[in-house]
Parts: sequence; structure tokens; C-alpha cells
Amino acid sequence: MFTDREVIDAIRRMRKVGSDTQAWEVKEAVLDLPKSLSETISAFANLHGGMIILGLSERNGFTPAEGFDAEATYSKMQIAGDELTPVVRMEIEKVAFENAFLVVARVPETARHLKPCFITARGRYEGSFVRTGDGDRHLTPYEVDRLLEFGRQPRFDAQAVPESSMEELNPEILQGILSRVRRQSPRVFGSLSDETVLIQLGAVKRIEGVLRPTLAGLLTAGIFPQRLFPRLEVVFTVFPGTTKTADPKTGLRYIDSKELIGPIPDILSEALELVERHMSRAAVIREDCLHREIPEYPIAAVREAIVNALQHRDYSPAGRSTHVQVNLYADRLEVLSPGGLYGAATAESLGKEGVQSTRNEILSRLLSYTPFEGGCVVRNKGNGFFAIRASLADLQMPPPKVENALTFFRVTFEKRRFVEPGGKPARWENPTVGILSALAREPNLSVAELVALSGLSRATVSKYVRDLVVSGKIVPLERPRSPKQRYRLVR
Repeated sequence: MFTDREVIDAIRRMRKVGSDTQAWEVKEAVLDLPKSLSETISAFANLHGGMIILGLSERNGFTPAEGFDAEATYSKMQIAGDELTPVVRMEIEKVAFENAFLVVARVPETARHLKPCFITARGRYEGSFVRTGDGDRHLTPYEVDRLLEFGRQPRFDAQAVPESSMEELNPEILQGILSRVRRQSPRVFGSLSDETVLIQLGAVKRIEGVLRPTLAGLLTAGIFPQRLFPRLEVVFTVFPGTTKTADPKTGLRYIDSKELIGPIPDILSEALELVERHMSRAAVIREDCLHREIPEYPIAAVREAIVNALQHRDYSPAGRSTHVQVNLYADRLEVLSPGGLYGAATAESLGKEGVQSTRNEILSRLLSYTPFEGGCVVRNKGNGFFAIRASLADLQMPPPKVENALTFFRVTFEKRRFVEPGGKPARWENPTVGILSALAREPNLSVAELVALSGLSRATVSKYVRDLVVSGKIVPLERPRSPKQRYRLVR
């Protein structure tokens, strides 16, 4: 239930900015309900819901519209939602404002599995809208298809590829998958033939008596999947500045750019090599003359973000024309993939327990058996964002920025600041957590090393170290007051 005060405050805000807003739409509706009303209802229902005010004139400074009949409009609004599929049931009230009455309606968001909400007479692809800024725009056919996926499980990765053959699959990768799946589930797969196991896993299908790779099989174990799907690749680019525009000093648009092709394990390996090659590291000198390096981006987090992009991206026929991007800017690293989050997952729910949705079930399962660097491509099944957040937290870095839309999903890592403008290391906000995290990564550290890592004064670090010793969370390794004193976690 909304209040009169909520409506009046919104009108005052719109008067200040001089326009409608993302969540509020104003219409005069003097002669009749405006023709664009159904478009606005659809737009709000397909996003996060919104508010419609009838009887207010935007062109006259958001003042009550002369000649507006609140009673008649209120009656007509009771059935306005019937023109849409699914039907929209709005909360409608008359609100007194500046010696007049307005009609205000709250449009609820349509349940995710029922989207898109569209104008019935115009059909799903012509009658679906979404709210953008202070206006409504048509959903594209691609966006409509992505919304429809929420009502059914996509199976594009499980489709056989008729133009392909078994000769296009890498035998070494296939054997790695077969060995691992038999080792992990011997009762299920131990007595089955290679062909049967690959069919059961969804890597291949028999079509008219001929064994053909599926899209998931090609992506996982194909020698060159891009022969048939040129854009199912990763484009890695290093930009000189913070945007994709050319550097004004040098004229360079990018420092390095490469198209990464092959199966997903090869693409992932090369992408990580390129990130490692192009990012900087800071060395922390230890008292024993050894040093450790701190990367600008934790490679474990980057690995997980790229795996997630390749695993969960949109593989529909329309989505196959768009590649995954790994963009390294002067101030950040971003991983951009086509298609937004699927199912119950939202940008807010990522990294929280109990919320897992998999768009490409067959591909995800295959990647969980596909060998990669002593393990598998997918190591944290359903827990990828836990791993990303943990890797960043270990280096005292902020969590990633996540952007989710119908057409794309982007993860952005902020570049680690080794020094502040004054030349000092970036300060730890929580020294206790910082010290414990640092000692969780290293066997032992000295106060001097903790000072270098933390950006804090020696006196401050020493105080927190003493407190942790007293609390029994860390222990000294040398005699008291030794100049070589080092500390480790209590295991």
C-alpha cells in the first residue's frame, strides 16, 4: 500500500528534475486513458514494477491537469490491466493534491517465469516493453527470448551439431573426461562403453544412426569449435586508459588484443596466461631477504569469473553471434558475457547460500569432469562467487562489481592499489582481519612485513599483533623482543 505522502514527495522530485523517473510515470489522461498506458504498464511489469500518476500535466510543470475526471478515470483503470498477458492487477487509489484529485496506480512486477508481460492485442514480440530511464522502449526479440527462458530450461548446449563429426573431438580431452567420471562414479559408469558414457553425459548424440557431437561436447573437447561457431571465443584486450577510446597522448586504442579459440580448457588457459602477463605485481621484502609478490588481481578470482562466463553465457542461436570479452583497463579488469543471469539467480543473490541456477546444464556437467591444471575446469560447482569473494577478501580487496541485464552479464574487479597518492600502501580498514588473512596466506610474517602490507604505522600494527597474541589467535616464533620475531596463526 502506498501513501499520499509518498506520491506528493515523488511529484516534488519530478518538478525539480523536470521529467518522469525510472519508477514514476505521469500522464494527463484528460479525455480518456492514454494509448501509451498499456505500454507503460508492460514496461513496469517487465522490470521492477512502478507507479503511474494520472491527472497530472508534465508540460505544465507537474500541476493538476485541467478537466481531469478522477472518478471516471478511476473506474477505467480497474480493467486497464486486462489488456495485458498475463493480466496485471494494480493497486489503484485516488489521491488529493493541490485542490484536485489524481488517480495513482502501483504496477507490480510480473513473476519472473511469466515474463514478458505484453499487450495481448499486439502479441509477445510487438507488445512487450521495458522501462528505461524516464521512458518505455520495445523489448527486442532477443530480450523477449531471454525472458521466456525463465519459464523453461534452455537446452541449446544439449543440441547435436549435424555439420560436425567425432573426428572434430580431441581424444585426449575425451579420455580425461571418461577416466574422471569412471573414477568418481564407478557403479554408474564403470561397466559402460566409452560411447555410452559420452552419450549419457550429453557430449554426443546419435542422429540417424551417426554419432554427432553436441554443442556442449564441441565446446568442451572440440579441436576447433570456432569452425562452425566463429564467435564462441574470448576476445582479450588491454586498453591504455579507462575507456575503449584511443589514448589522447599516443593515439593507441589498445595495447594488446587477441582472439582466443579452441575448446574451453585451451581458451581458459590462454586467457589466464594473458592476464598474468599484463598485470603488475608488488614485491614485499621479508627480513630473510626473500620476498612475496602481490598481484593487482587475484588470479583465482579471475579464473572463476572467466569460467563462469564460458559456462553460463547464452548459447542460443541468437547469442552465438556474440563473444565473451576480457577487458583489462588501467583501473579495472572486466569479464563480459552475452545473456544475463538465468533462473532464480540475481545480482543480489550471487555468493549467497541456497541460490543456484544453471542455464547450460549439460555443458556445466561436462566441464566439471574436464581435466584442467590437475583438477577440473569447473572446481566450485554452484559456489563460483563464494570463491571470487574469498580470493578478493584474502588480499583485502573490495568485492567485484556485478552488472546484470537481459542481454549481458559483467563482472568488474577494481585494480589493487599498491600505494596511495602519498606513496603509502593502501590502508587496511580492519587490521585484525587483515593480519589474520595475511597469516592465512603465509606460513609466518614479521611486523615489518605486516606494516608493508597494511599501510598502517608500526605502532598500530604492533598493538594489534599483541592483542592477537594475548587472545591466542597467533603465536610468536622467536624469544620475546627478538629483532627476528615472526608470527604465525594458531592452527
